[in-house]
Amino acid sequence: MAGAAALYLAHSLLRFRNFEARGYDLGIFDQAVRQYAQFDAPIVPIKGEGFHLLGDHFHPIIALLAPLYWIWDDPRVLNLAMIVLLVSAAVPVYLLVRDWFSHRVGILAAAAMLLWWPFQAFIDWDFHEIAFGVPIIGWVIWAIHHQRPWLAVILSSVLLLVREDMGATLMAIAVVLAIRRHWLPAAVLAIAGLVGLWIALGVVIPHFAADGEFSYWDYTALGPSASAAAVFLLTQPWNALPVLVDHYLKIALLTAHFLPLWLLPLASPYVLIGMPILLSRLFNDRLTVWGLVYHYDAILAVIFILAAFDTLRRIRSRFSAKAADEYRPALILPAGLIILSLIGGVAMQFAAPREHHIFPLHFTYTGQTWSAPDRAAAHQRAVDEIPDGACVEAADTAAPHLTTRTHVGLAGALDDEKVNWLIIDSWEDELGGNDPLTPEEAFDRAEELGFETVTADDHGLWVMHRDIPNHRVCTDYLE
Repeated sequence: MAGAAALYLAHSLLRFRNFEARGYDLGIFDQAVRQYAQFDAPIVPIKGEGFHLLGDHFHPIIALLAPLYWIWDDPRVLNLAMIVLLVSAAVPVYLLVRDWFSHRVGILAAAAMLLWWPFQAFIDWDFHEIAFGVPIIGWVIWAIHHQRPWLAVILSSVLLLVREDMGATLMAIAVVLAIRRHWLPAAVLAIAGLVGLWIALGVVIPHFAADGEFSYWDYTALGPSASAAAVFLLTQPWNALPVLVDHYLKIALLTAHFLPLWLLPLASPYVLIGMPILLSRLFNDRLTVWGLVYHYDAILAVIFILAAFDTLRRIRSRFSAKAADEYRPALILPAGLIILSLIGGVAMQFAAPREHHIFPLHFTYTGQTWSAPDRAAAHQRAVDEIPDGACVEAADTAAPHLTTRTHVGLAGALDDEKVNWLIIDSWEDELGGNDPLTPEEAFDRAEELGFETVTADDHGLWVMHRDIPNHRVCTDYLE
């Protein structure tokens, strides 16, 4: 755990120094938690002028991190919290695998998980609310295995505060409890999951959303609404199955999760816990959520690795008389994951761009990220031009470095009459956000609003200014 934490920390801090961290998502969460630390509503200018983050996703648990800002007022404090949460997931994994096999196998399993691609991808993407769910889900499985169903209910209920879709995960956990014949806890948890989904999706998010509704219904392959999708899945499940494998990225996602685990998770009831999260991504219209470089997979890694060892445990008890410590497949499986992580880092650096890599820690433990690139220095020069309290629209990579002292959004995010500074990245195809501008559109807008160039094309970065005072909304935002 200490070794993984040190590696994660080095990678995270180097990414921030090299201006690889982005407004999406580190800047967003920094602005939200910073507002919680000031006992204010989570208004996030990176998402839009006056944007209330609880109208986007339901994750009130992130407010627990607000006191960290009283100690260190910096967006990197969120990544420190993320690292602690991810590394702590090794504890339930170790304890369970040790109970099933041995101390040696438990250590290997924990190390394999911490080095496995979903955890590497998470560290390379910066903080996200799902980090809270990663250790919690491990402890839920620990509680179920140790015949403590009510503890599993309590822990699972906390997941409702992590993300709006966790109600579906609660219902999946309820199915596992029912398989274990814990009927009453299963019923309570299923009801809690349904109620949690309704409160998050039907009450809280619409209340805070600017348009009064949940904006992420992206499952048109199943139907135009949640009710239509439910009817389709119940009445025509065979027609839904082809959607799960109709793109090479979906096939790659399934392969990356299950093949290195020898398909073993599919034989364990614990795999059901991960199905709502996995299927919601595969049925989603958005191609981005099918990829292997995001944070969503870390919580699945905990579930599927434990499910794989649960299957090995069952196989050993049924077909093998070997002692737990001598059961060789239980040693080979995590050792193979560790070897794949190391080999994958070497191989993938030649096959994928740096910013789209599923084994990104390789760049840190081989020293390739330790020297700052020239473009990082250009970013720093651009950021240094921006005065405190400014109303600034910044490049996605510059935004996290401005959240501590400015009212910062991405290109086109702020009101035209307020914004007085711009950082435009002409090397990007799109400048980020829900409705991203191209650099050409951003330059046209700057000209229309009367901006003048301060620094031009410094490694693709342009700093522009117009002579209007800082708007009161911007100066008051961080007070």
